[in-house]
Amino acid sequence: MRTRFKITLLAITALQSVALAQTKTAPADHWVSTWATAEPLTSTTTLATGRGPAAASGAQAPQPQQARVQPPPAAPAGASGGRGRGSGIGPANIPTSFNDQTVRMVVHSSIGGHRVRVQFSNAFSGSEVTIGAAHIAVRAKESAIAPGTDRVLTFDGKPSCTIRPGVLMFSDPVDMDVAPLSDLAVSIYLPKDTGPPTNHQLGMHTAWFSKGDLTAQQSMPESATPTRVYFWLSSVDVAASPAAFAIVALGDSITDGQGTTLDANLNWTARLAARLGANKATSDIAVLNQGVAGGQVLRDQAGVSALARFDRDVLSRPGVKWMVVFEGINDLNLHGQTDSRDPLTSDDMIAAYRQLIDRAHTYGIKVMGATITPAETRLGSDNVESIRNTVNQWTRTSHAFDAVVDFDAAVRDPSHVRGLRPDFDSGDHIHISDAGNQAMADSFDLKAFRK
Repeated sequence: MRTRFKITLLAITALQSVALAQTKTAPADHWVSTWATAEPLTSTTTLATGRGPAAASGAQAPQPQQARVQPPPAAPAGASGGRGRGSGIGPANIPTSFNDQTVRMVVHSSIGGHRVRVQFSNAFSGSEVTIGAAHIAVRAKESAIAPGTDRVLTFDGKPSCTIRPGVLMFSDPVDMDVAPLSDLAVSIYLPKDTGPPTNHQLGMHTAWFSKGDLTAQQSMPESATPTRVYFWLSSVDVAASPAAFAIVALGDSITDGQGTTLDANLNWTARLAARLGANKATSDIAVLNQGVAGGQVLRDQAGVSALARFDRDVLSRPGVKWMVVFEGINDLNLHGQTDSRDPLTSDDMIAAYRQLIDRAHTYGIKVMGATITPAETRLGSDNVESIRNTVNQWTRTSHAFDAVVDFDAAVRDPSHVRGLRPDFDSGDHIHISDAGNQAMADSFDLKAFRK
């Protein structure tokens, strides 16, 4: 009897040891964002909700008719050849609220993985939003999804969730093979009045919204309203290889894609992702576009400043090891005039860049500085150009950044250095064409990201 007891005890102990060993050795998912976007504080959400930095500080919120250097356009520039003559999609189509409607949005992955989760943001809404159902699938064509790829997203095991104002929320992970450089469709159903939606206006992919819960449908109905806006969608993350990591592109509307062809993935971040993916040594590096149209480094206007959104748009992204800083045109053109009411100097810009570098280094993130491209607009002046040249020279020679990419040299007109090359000009002398964005992507030294 005693021998049988000892054998049983030894068997239990052995099983416990095996279970403990499996628990210790089972690798946890290594999450890396494969796609992300930033939700700017737009005049629409500010005026409707009273939320955001302008409301919080007591300052006057920017009015919709207020002129900006890089406003979200009525339609993203970029027709045949990407020369900025209009894409034909029409207005951004941002409803004042959703109610009993489904939105289907398309995102383009950078790296692949075997599991996926989605993050939703209610960052700038004054009211809570309920997501009644959410799905993710591989996009086939237009609004249609590839058969057999649809996955239901849950939240703490439940099919719906309520996101309170200012909150970010992850879905539960779901098994799904995501291929690099592929299109995914994220569909959400909004069962009741949402109020003004948290959104990213300059999405460079067509999305659709329509009445009812259509999240599981193969495609959206022909009557669905097209838009180019991301609603409440913040990021798509994949469980990737242990060596995988992400580069965050912190920028303005040029990074966002204004000037390039809609639905073609031709802005410089997408082209960089394609270059990285084609190189075996860098194929596990994701690129996240955190461009905000009209954004500035130092001041809030079209969105909160780069300094103010750094934590949300850089540090909150899983797997980030590098940041590319390409922002400053709006600061220069709005505040670089000698008669500006709120003047800007090159020292101001350099100090702001140093702050971003120091904050990134605190968290082990390396920073690549990008030189500011020419912007020969009606707001340009000798003083603006002087500041741009001074800041660019500092970027190239100060060694403050861990690496540098010279966008200015890549796209400027050699015979007229204050302007863009004619074939790189989307048509407004500030935003860059499809060909120009490819030249920007080609100007990166990919080996720098492996240092």
